[in-house]
Amino acid sequence: MTKQPKKPKQGKKGAAQAGGTPATVALTAAGVPFTVHAYDHDPAAASYGEEAAEALGVSPDQVFKTLLADVDGALTVAVVPVSGSLDLKALASAVGGKRAAMADPAAAERSTGYVRGGISPLGQRKRLRTVVDASAEGRPTVCVSAGRRGLEVELSPGDLVALTDARVAPIARG
Repeated sequence: MTKQPKKPKQGKKGAAQAGGTPATVALTAAGVPFTVHAYDHDPAAASYGEEAAEALGVSPDQVFKTLLADVDGALTVAVVPVSGSLDLKALASAVGGKRAAMADPAAAERSTGYVRGGISPLGQRKRLRTVVDASAEGRPTVCVSAGRRGLEVELSPGDLVALTDARVAPIARG
């Protein structure tokens, strides 16, 4: 069964129209152009990111997942394409760390204010250091979670990097 995306909403016309999540509120407040894409989320989906790419009819290379890792005791956000996986050694190196491991899901949810599968790199409760995979730079736009399952936001990679104060580094495999 192919999911039908809902009609995209354009940003900059108010957070309520754009989905009303902390991510869309932050984008609206920053005056950044973006498009919200909503789709019907299937709770049985094996991969939230692949589900989003299929529902939106875009390449999994254009949809980026937000992962949280513990690098030397500090939570760190990694934004990588759903078509690949996070290289923990590369992430640690990108932030000058020695060891990285995936963060405890409950700690990730508490720190960001979002639920797993809907964690956005934007509008997080606590600002964390962020690294965006270098593959984002070659794209006109990327899609990331807008802050809840079934809701993606499309924006330029430059705006994503600027709004999250991210470093850009090759942190994805595959």
